[in-house]
Amino acid sequence: MTISLKRIVFSQLSVWLIITLFGVYFLMDLRKNLNFGIDLVGGTYITLEVKTDLLLEHERSLRGPSGKPLTERESQEVIRNAVHDNIEVLRSRLDKSGVGEVTIAAYGDKNILIELPNVHNPEQAKAMIGKSALLEVKLVEASGDSQEELLKKYNGVLPDNKIIVKEVRGHGSNSSTMYHIVPKFTELTGKLLKTAQARLGDSKNLTMSPVIAFEFKGDGVSQFYQLTKNNIGKRIALIIDGEVISAPKVNSAINGSGQIEGDFDMQEAKDIALMLRSGAFTAPVEVIEERHIGPSLGETAVHQGLISCLIGLSLLFLFSILFYKVAGLFAFIVLLYNLLLILFALSWFQAALTLPGIAGIVLSIGMAIDASILIYERIKEVLTSGASLKKAVDEGFSGALVVILDANITHFLVAIVLYYLGAGPIQGFAVTMIIGIIATLLTGLLLLRAIFEFYTSTLGIQKLWI
Repeated sequence: MTISLKRIVFSQLSVWLIITLFGVYFLMDLRKNLNFGIDLVGGTYITLEVKTDLLLEHERSLRGPSGKPLTERESQEVIRNAVHDNIEVLRSRLDKSGVGEVTIAAYGDKNILIELPNVHNPEQAKAMIGKSALLEVKLVEASGDSQEELLKKYNGVLPDNKIIVKEVRGHGSNSSTMYHIVPKFTELTGKLLKTAQARLGDSKNLTMSPVIAFEFKGDGVSQFYQLTKNNIGKRIALIIDGEVISAPKVNSAINGSGQIEGDFDMQEAKDIALMLRSGAFTAPVEVIEERHIGPSLGETAVHQGLISCLIGLSLLFLFSILFYKVAGLFAFIVLLYNLLLILFALSWFQAALTLPGIAGIVLSIGMAIDASILIYERIKEVLTSGASLKKAVDEGFSGALVVILDANITHFLVAIVLYYLGAGPIQGFAVTMIIGIIATLLTGLLLLRAIFEFYTSTLGIQKLWI
């Protein structure tokens, strides 16, 4: 190996060449490595209405007949909190359900808008969205084959503090229905859950059918232990959204964990476990609108976005070569790396690329050339004073550093504000702007400097056409 080859291998530029190889591999299957927004690949818009009537009625009942009436302002605050809490529950569910980057935002006073990119059969997602997933653990006081049979125990009138719940066992012609009397209220609910996971049953479950293993936290551990300890030989109803999933007999005291056995397959068990982990809705929701966008519109947007990027890059290439010659070629290489880093970052953070995001990329590329221009103008000034090329390069980077940092930091702060205060398309634009600014600083200050070091030190060229 010659000395010059060693210098090439161990130069700073070799690191960027390795990044290039990864970049080529990455770009070979861009659609697989990147998430695309609904405006690029199509999908489904779902609008939910938060049903707040029962929630407001509950708030009024807590104040009692002699309590202070619920004012209009207080009612609006209750509704806003319910919408916000439901959005958090939905985000927890849908972000983990494999539907990709999902936009969930308030729409109007009590509506929620959900965007499901690349979801063209949203029935499963709608089923998850519509369920409250409220887990309640209650002691079974009596069981029977019909409600009438149970009501006879109370002379046909059920006490106010008790309710009858239904349990359906099996499917189709093999199904059977049982009814249970349980307390109307319980403190042992899904709010006290630590975790819930779907898995195959243990050795005691002879069929090895799917079960939902759950574990309580905090006060839930002691409450569940006391409930099972004091009711050995009785049944405990595990109720989700008002329907008994299972009502196993208590054989011994259980210290804060257990499992739900039901007539469901593994996918159903996973969906239920996911909903239990995400928590119950503060107020029930209802799908009031569903709109589908085909992928053909997205393909048009992608095509137009790529054309705009190519036109922008072509114009920047011509500008760079005409004004800065060889140094302009270096600047254009830096722009290509800038674009590559943006795509890398979007893939790494699993952020969705949207049409406004493409606009943000185009704008970032246009802004990135500013750093090179500032450096080059400073280099030209130093060269005209008779300094060597190496000194001129050093002066160019050090002299333009403060201005470059100042410009990019101010743009970065604006993008942060847009991200936190905006929603949907504005956030998509802000994300690419933030990533683009960081990529500009990395490529403009590090890669461009590495290219000049390679040009002057490794290759030993002391003349630059600029």
